[in-house]
Amino acid sequence: HGAGHAHALHGPGGMHAMHGRMHGGDGTGMEMRGVERMLDRVQATPEQRTQIRKIMESARADVRAGREAGRAERGKLAELLARPEIDAAAVEAARQQLVARHDAASKRMTQALVEAGRVLTPEQREKLAAQAQQRREMMHRHHQERRALEAPKS
Repeated sequence: HGAGHAHALHGPGGMHAMHGRMHGGDGTGMEMRGVERMLDRVQATPEQRTQIRKIMESARADVRAGREAGRAERGKLAELLARPEIDAAAVEAARQQLVARHDAASKRMTQALVEAGRVLTPEQREKLAAQAQQRREMMHRHHQERRALEAPKS
């Protein structure tokens, strides 16, 4: 699902929390409403908000620019698989192009997270990390409860 797979910043500082708020439905991997909510939660200053919005919009534009090429690559892969004779080497080459495109988008998003993280204070990043941990724990409990309800009764 596009750049949203860039889960590379799970280390200290809590920027993974910001990343979690950047999954969007537009294929760019960013939901600006989520970024705004994150900025509200850490009580970002007007200056921080301006800087982070600029960083995220720039990354969003960069990722969006590669989206069309990715569509063409996926179409090429589908066409290769629909041929009467499948050329495994050509299919693999097309797959590698898709992976490279995905990796470039992931790298760009990670770069944006690092830039945005540098705008926030260590205390703000710590707050994001604590909130992300609480959400993970809540989701884990939810999944456990759901599995328990869906388990076959003997």
